[in-house]
Amino acid sequence: MVDSYPLRVRENILPLSVSGTLPKAFKEWYFTDYTIDHEAPIEDCQLCNQEQLRYHFEIRNSHTNHTLMVGSQCILKFQLQVFENGRVLDEGATKKKLDSLMMQMRLESCIKALDRLAETENNDILSNALTYYKKNKYLTPKQAFVVLWRLKKHKIDHSPSFFKVSLKRDKYKRDLQLMEESRVHIIWPALTSSQRKIAEKYGHTVPTNT
Repeated sequence: MVDSYPLRVRENILPLSVSGTLPKAFKEWYFTDYTIDHEAPIEDCQLCNQEQLRYHFEIRNSHTNHTLMVGSQCILKFQLQVFENGRVLDEGATKKKLDSLMMQMRLESCIKALDRLAETENNDILSNALTYYKKNKYLTPKQAFVVLWRLKKHKIDHSPSFFKVSLKRDKYKRDLQLMEESRVHIIWPALTSSQRKIAEKYGHTVPTNT
């Protein structure tokens, strides 16, 4: 059975390119830095036709100005150009940038879900924590517990590392020291390795499921 994958790619990209061969055509295309989070896996890649994509990345042809909305894997697979501060990134830096953009989209989606949740529950503590996070880009230990607890309870897509926890102030350290063990375990995945050592110094145990 002949693999139709290259044929699909050829049919999608060559009519929009100047070059008549795939290797040369790929060099005409670059990532524009424009992304879309559809918030559900409902879209297709316009390059390889892969279905059920949640995230779209726009690529543009530098000669024809045509654009396609594709998945991040196609940018990597076909080594399409990705720029940062005017320079073309290598494969490792490209993957890092695309992963970072996807993480940012997930975080923004997570914040939206939490905003809706705070309104539905009329939860002032959660609302205040989110307002604080948007302004300061970190949470206090108490705020982190509320946010991560509600995320987990409502099964909202997130990674604990989305939210940075600050222990810079003595008050934050005291809050962590006096926090119930079960609550410390909820925020544990969001703590850095050095913050975890501080928590252990305060007598908190390492969660058994880490």
